[in-house]
Amino acid sequence: MPKVRKIPMRMCVGCREMKPKQELLRVVKPPEGECMIDFRGKASGRGAYVCPDTQCLKKAQKARALERALEATISPEVFDKLAAAIEEGVRK
Repeated sequence: MPKVRKIPMRMCVGCREMKPKQELLRVVKPPEGECMIDFRGKASGRGAYVCPDTQCLKKAQKARALERALEATISPEVFDKLAAAIEEGVRK
């Protein structure tokens, strides 16, 4: 019987739905420094996930869900970069 790989699931802070980790964008707060987008999903630090959907991003921004999940204030530039990445539909 072949081994079935378990797909890692994460919750979007905007819509609160569980989705495969690969489908979500990760925002990370490193131990030192500012919050940033982690396109590879490998950066060390506290991470939070959001769907690549502008509605989810707006909902998360309005409810300050990313800030609560990361326990840090997030600059408007990070939200602008997230919105741009979602509009491009590109995962770097």
